[in-house]
Amino acid sequence: MAIKKLYSRKDFLKLSAVLSAGLFTSIYSEANANQVIDSASGKADANKKSLEKSSSTTSVEFIRKDDAQYESLRKGFNKRINKFPLVIAMCSSTKDVVEAIQYANNNNLSVAVKSGGHSMEGFSCNNDGLVINLSRMNDVEFLDNHKIKVGPGCNLSQLYDQTLPRKRIIPAGTCGTVGIGGLTLGGGYGLFSRKYGLTCDSLLQATIVDGNGVVHSTKDDPELLWALRGGGAGNFGVATELVFQSYEAPDTVQAHHLKARKLTAERAKDLLEKWFAFAQNLPNSCFSGFVLNGGTLNILVTNFEPHTPELQLLLENLATAMDEFKSSPADEIAKKLKRYYGSLVPVYFKNSSAGFYRSFKDIESFITGALEKVVSTPGIIYQVNTLGGNIANSDFEKASSYPHRAYNFISELQAYWEVPTREEKLKTVSQEILKIFSSNGIKSQYINYCSLEFKDWQTAYYGKNYARLQEVKSRYDPNNVINHPQSIKS
Repeated sequence: MAIKKLYSRKDFLKLSAVLSAGLFTSIYSEANANQVIDSASGKADANKKSLEKSSSTTSVEFIRKDDAQYESLRKGFNKRINKFPLVIAMCSSTKDVVEAIQYANNNNLSVAVKSGGHSMEGFSCNNDGLVINLSRMNDVEFLDNHKIKVGPGCNLSQLYDQTLPRKRIIPAGTCGTVGIGGLTLGGGYGLFSRKYGLTCDSLLQATIVDGNGVVHSTKDDPELLWALRGGGAGNFGVATELVFQSYEAPDTVQAHHLKARKLTAERAKDLLEKWFAFAQNLPNSCFSGFVLNGGTLNILVTNFEPHTPELQLLLENLATAMDEFKSSPADEIAKKLKRYYGSLVPVYFKNSSAGFYRSFKDIESFITGALEKVVSTPGIIYQVNTLGGNIANSDFEKASSYPHRAYNFISELQAYWEVPTREEKLKTVSQEILKIFSSNGIKSQYINYCSLEFKDWQTAYYGKNYARLQEVKSRYDPNNVINHPQSIKS
């Protein structure tokens, strides 16, 4: 989907809905808005730091500020973020990554890692450091026993283009330009997760390059695999190969759409409560999202197994409270997923986790105030998605560092704008809404929906697992070479 530089307000609200319905979640990469550098000021001028020349014997390509590719490569999916690394290392293999890490150590440069560039706070880029760009490492290889080896720079649209013709699926997200590396390391969820678990639950093996430039396989260290299953990107090393267990892909997916317009905060709360009750009764083959975009509510329900009378009754009961209800015919899975790929070009946004919930009771006492700010502020979106099902599998919980399996729902606060002058207003409203949640005890947050607003991010993202993750960090990157503003500290 191409986005025009200028759009009408009506077009922009449609764009916001598409982005949110496209599960604009998945995440790994881009920039700290509090550390914006003005390139004209020369504060991040590479000429002011003498860098050792690389005697490269690999295919790694080092890009500096005076190279033509630099300006496009330093940017991520979020147009509000600007960072200026000294060097960008374009890597095509594990050996390239080894050399890039060694180069960073020889020049005393901090390292950020970029696969797809979707990090909500730009953690896959940095100022005055080295960025390891993995976009060239996007191969998909089919192994025995339905295992699939994937390069971390492979984005979801590329992955599905390779796997779906072979009738295989990995339970990942739907935003087409998100990189599989960052998505997996933070957990990863989507339309198939209630049936098959998180994306990280399908991760069987990984290869990483640590902070000293040493190559490791999780075959030799189960604790490293535990950490990589939900411990976040840019922490322990650079993942260069990921091996997944795949599942038989369904032939079709059916979508159901419900809509309500011109909502007040009170009616939005009533519909949210009804949706929670509806969603808790869905079969594991279903996903649902509650997407409140200003005063317009869109509810999406997808199902990749045969439609049943029980599901139809659930939908019809919910529809009695809505303004519109429409079911689309079951469609080929590849065709249906492309409808949720979202924007293919960068946009201005400020998104973040708005908490995990067990049920509506977690937010019932205070949600009206938050909804009031959403319905009265064009450009703000509040979205709640279903978890539960096999995500809560106890075996998955023991084998991974992802700490939020007790929750049945995940939420995201989103803000989009066309021009930079809208940024401050929408950021202020977003901060006010997040404060409502935090002051009312909503503390657990999703690392792939990171935010610099979260002060106790260690506990918010990792819960009781943070100390154990620190031990892994101490073994693989004791000098904190690979880091970002919210990376795990040894």
